[in-house]
Amino acid sequence: MELKDAVVVVTGANRGLGRHLAAQLVERGAKVYAAARRPETVDLPGVTPLRLDVTDEESVRAAARVASDTTLLINNAGISTATQLLNGDPDAIRLEMATNFFGPLTATRAFAPVIEDNGGGAVLNVLSVLSWLHPAGLGSYAASKAAAWALTDATREELAPRGITVSALHVGYMDTDMAASVPADQKADPAEVAAQALDGIEKGLPEILADEITRYVKQGLSAAPTTA
Repeated sequence: MELKDAVVVVTGANRGLGRHLAAQLVERGAKVYAAARRPETVDLPGVTPLRLDVTDEESVRAAARVASDTTLLINNAGISTATQLLNGDPDAIRLEMATNFFGPLTATRAFAPVIEDNGGGAVLNVLSVLSWLHPAGLGSYAASKAAAWALTDATREELAPRGITVSALHVGYMDTDMAASVPADQKADPAEVAAQALDGIEKGLPEILADEITRYVKQGLSAAPTTA
């Protein structure tokens, strides 16, 4: 997909990876709707702030009506609460699933008809190496990202006949607020990850593996499960 002159909605565009994606899309000649729950927090030049809360279906539908010229949806908004599945707060688990799985699903359902009406385009889901690697300490987040991986694969098949490609970005820790407690040498540069993601969209890649740990884990998916 050519990004020059594309019309892109980026969810969670007010900070972190989303902000880098929005900025680089503008540099590549795209029109960008920078979506956030609080659009007044979007401070990037050259973008159109858009009110969108991925956990509020009516908010998503309203955003799709405003951004009616969209040709690319980037489902970037996400949350991590570091909640375990067996003894963690059920409300935190529900929030992660609502944001990381139902959020992209709701946005894709709302924007797919818009993209199709505009001649086709693409969807990018920002996932994680934890789509495949499921540590107990991040069980809730991993479960939500594994569900989002299944969502990505299933909607890729559903949307292909409608002229819409669906790609997944998998990455480990990035130097963003979400991973503030992680040592710097274990984190990828979100600007570099954003560039890889956009290159992958232009190439039509179904999966974009943005760092070495992600590529390593992907290669080991056929291995037998291990116990602690």
